[in-house]
Amino acid sequence: MSPMPFWLDVVVAALLVAGAAFALVGAWGLAKLRDFMKRLHGPTKASTLGIGLSLIASMAWFAWHGGFTGREFLVTLFVFLTAPVSAHLLVKAAMRSEPSAVPPRRPEARD
Repeated sequence: MSPMPFWLDVVVAALLVAGAAFALVGAWGLAKLRDFMKRLHGPTKASTLGIGLSLIASMAWFAWHGGFTGREFLVTLFVFLTAPVSAHLLVKAAMRSEPSAVPPRRPEARD
C-alpha cells in the first residue's frame, strides 16, 4: 500500500479539525443556550456540519486506501437530509405546546 500524498494528508487533517471544531461549537451551543429555540441551532447547524466534514475526511482517506464503499456518503446524505426535517418538527411541536414560543405576526405592509 502506497503512502498518501502530503496534500491529501493535509486535506484530511484539515477536514477532521474543522469537523471537530464545528461539533464542539454545536455541543457548546446545546449546553449553554437557555431557550429551546436557540438551543436547537447547535445540533442542527454546527454539529451537522461537523459530522459532515468528518465523514468527508473519512471518505477521502478510504478512497485513497482502496476501501471506499459509499457508506460514508450515504450516512452524510442521511444526516444532511434528516437534521433539518427533525429540527423543523421539533420547533413545530414546541410552538404547538407552548403558545408563547410563537413569534408575533408582523402587520401587513401597506403601500
